[in-house]
Amino acid sequence: MGNRYTGKTFVVEILAILLGLVFLVPFYYVISNSLKPFADILSNTSALPKVLEFQNYVSAFDKLNYLKVFSNSLIVTVVSNVVLVIFCSMAAYMLVRTRKKISHVIFMIFVAAMIIPFQSIMIPLIKTASTFGLLNSVWGLVVMYLGFGSGMTIFLYHGFIKGIPVELEEAAIIDGCSRFGVFWRIVFPLLKPITVTIVILNSLWIWNDFLLPSLVLQDPELKTIPLATFSFFGQYTKQWDLALAALVMGIIPLLIFFFAMQKHIIKGITSGSIK
Repeated sequence: MGNRYTGKTFVVEILAILLGLVFLVPFYYVISNSLKPFADILSNTSALPKVLEFQNYVSAFDKLNYLKVFSNSLIVTVVSNVVLVIFCSMAAYMLVRTRKKISHVIFMIFVAAMIIPFQSIMIPLIKTASTFGLLNSVWGLVVMYLGFGSGMTIFLYHGFIKGIPVELEEAAIIDGCSRFGVFWRIVFPLLKPITVTIVILNSLWIWNDFLLPSLVLQDPELKTIPLATFSFFGQYTKQWDLALAALVMGIIPLLIFFFAMQKHIIKGITSGSIK
């Protein structure tokens, strides 16, 4: 019985490793080709680099104005995450604790908004944004991310808050804590596991988003990394060597962020399961 179990475990582990390798194939193509001259990329994309062409990264760094576009992406991502966490956590808390029919209706509206395709509201959105002066503005872009990200963020917070005992809040209120204080001192610290998950999911979306910034940000000084990378693809030329190097430089900050936050996810899930 033990041998059969061990054999099944071994097969599952091998399949997991193979599946992991399949997911790593795109990273291999991007990284290996980013270190090749343009001619080698066209001749054989699968081969390893004959000579490591680090000049691709130097040229891409200069042409992207990387420090500027990196700071733009960082500002948009960080501010959007902060706004989403603050507003959506409070909204989800009130929707859970206010046990009225209208709360259920509002929550269902947020959930239903998650399935609306962006393309279907793209033109009305831009017209509305133009009316309110939100175009060509980082803060206008943040407001739009708040609107588009609220559905999923409130949905995740809503499910997590329902598992928090009401007795904790009632005890704090008896001790003289206000409703506002109850949320920020008692409830919000308990939301750390789901908050970390939400920040990671929203960061992956916002950092890599191309369509919405391309519609909103017209000033070259406001370009994010995806918008700047697109400049390597012209009507008649495609600078694959520089574009792939730019993609790697755009991925590295996300990888660093993910690995830095990973321990917090594991720690939060473990402590939550013990409780």
